[in-house]
Formats: sequence, structure tokens, C-alpha cells
Amino acid sequence: MFKSIAENVSAQVVEKKSKFISHLCYVESVEEAENVIKKINQKYFDARHNCYAFCIATKNGRVNRFSDDGEPSGTAGSPMLNILTTQNLSNVLVVVTRYFGGILLGTGGLVRAYTEATMEALKQAKIVNKEYGKEAQLMVNYADLDKMKYFLKHKKINMSSIQYGENVTVTVEITQENWDEILQQRENLNFKIVESKIVGEKFIVV
Repeated sequence: MFKSIAENVSAQVVEKKSKFISHLCYVESVEEAENVIKKINQKYFDARHNCYAFCIATKNGRVNRFSDDGEPSGTAGSPMLNILTTQNLSNVLVVVTRYFGGILLGTGGLVRAYTEATMEALKQAKIVNKEYGKEAQLMVNYADLDKMKYFLKHKKINMSSIQYGENVTVTVEITQENWDEILQQRENLNFKIVESKIVGEKFIVV
């Protein structure tokens, strides 16, 4: 289990006429983080710097990277990454765009400004717990739908979609523990599962 953000947020701070725009984004892979960085670079192509840091959770641990993007070494990306790791956040990318205001800030001023910009975005973010889980489908008949909905709500299992056909197919985001419990107890539930299957893996809110 790890902490992450529920949705993307942004913030802005001004330090001696330099404008720092921070973008805090949820990402699930290095490739996704790189694509977001590329899009922000394109959007703010006229900015002096687009510095970034990210922490990505994988099955083999965390991948941490940062870039000062032309700022003096250690004044931007590193302090931004330090905030993410200190807060124990994963699957989070922060990009801080700087528009130079004409006044040099010095190394201390830069560290303070990039840190403040990152913290301002974090203040607006909703922090959630996530873990690597499953996307699964449970099929029931119409008469059992409300019973299954109640069961899923009680177990705090998120329903991502419902498809209506001959039977009802509910797609859920579920932990391995909860999935095993359903399979073990399916004969004792107060609703009948016509069919059940795993359709993928994903990070889920727990």
C-alpha cells in the first residue's frame, strides 16, 4: 500500500517577480510521466524552465527521477523529489514551470521557491491510499443486483461500471484479498454469482 493523489492539481507562487506554476499529476508509469512532461513543455514552451520530479510504484520497488532543466544543480528537481519521498507519495509527478522575472534568486532562493510551489500544489491535493489490485467482472441476475451492490458497498469495493444484458455484469476494482474472499465464500453469499473473472490489473484506492 502507498499514498498517492486522487486527481491532478496545480498552484502558483511568485518569488521576486519570477512566477512558478506547479503541476501535480497522477501517473502510473515512467512512460506516462514522460508524456505528461512533454505536454507541459509544449504548453509552456516560452518558459525559462520546466523542472520535474516523480516517484513511480512498480512491483519491484519505486522509480525516482528528477530534472533541474537548466537551473543550478540541486536547486529544483532534487528538493521537489525530496518532498515526494518525505511525504511517502508514489505514482506522482510534479512539474514546476518558471517564468523568469528579471531578478536572480540565488541557490537558496531557488530551492525555497521550487519547494514552496510544490507544497502549494500538495495543499490542494486529496491524498488517498492505493495498492496494486485487480479489475474484475462479476455477473449476477437482475434479482440479485441490489444484494451484490450492498455487499460491495459494505466491503468498500468500488464499482467502475455496470453492463445490462441477459444478466448484469458489474466491473469492480478489487484487492487480491477481497477477490479471494469472494471466491471462497461465493456459495455462502446471499446472491448468486453467475460468472466471475479477472480482466486486468491496476492500482486501486483502498
